[in-house]
Amino acid sequence: MITFINLSQKDPYIKFKDKYNEAISCNQDFVEAALIASFSSEMNEVDARFVNLKFIDNGDFVFFTNLESPKSMQFKSHDQVSVVIFWSKLNLQIRIKAKIRQTPEDFNNNYFKDRSKDKNALAISSNQSKEISSYEKVKANYEETLRNKDLTICPEYWGGFSFTPYYFEYWEGRKQRLNRREAYKLEDSKWIKFFLQP
Repeated sequence: MITFINLSQKDPYIKFKDKYNEAISCNQDFVEAALIASFSSEMNEVDARFVNLKFIDNGDFVFFTNLESPKSMQFKSHDQVSVVIFWSKLNLQIRIKAKIRQTPEDFNNNYFKDRSKDKNALAISSNQSKEISSYEKVKANYEETLRNKDLTICPEYWGGFSFTPYYFEYWEGRKQRLNRREAYKLEDSKWIKFFLQP
């Protein structure tokens, strides 16, 4: 589930909330999942992965991760991302282009304290995306952390990112592929609405 905080009253955000509520009413699975594509300056390649959106705060979409992970390094070196959300129950694809940045440390710390012990144990125990000898070692590290660490203290290598859209496209699949594509582009601080051909 996504928590909405002081949601922007601009058209693309109102449409997002309306479609989100519709997806919830249809019992959409993984409604908070978003695919984020980023650019690795070091590897000179595009990368992508799913994250779980936790908040939409005014106009910013927020998720959390290991700040030393490959995706975090990519976000820090190239601050533009593309995001795709797909809600199959609505046959709706939401495409977003955005600028991304880290969330403040105090924000991360406060959120971490409210999370479950299980989630925090994993965040503390895992060197995300680093090689390890076996899956059994992953589980052993997790169990050790769960038993012996203070799970309320947010580690320095864990925190959030927020991305601020400058482009939205709401792609709705229709019969005969007469898909409805409603788009919004931010120009001079104003959202311009237009439609795209299928």
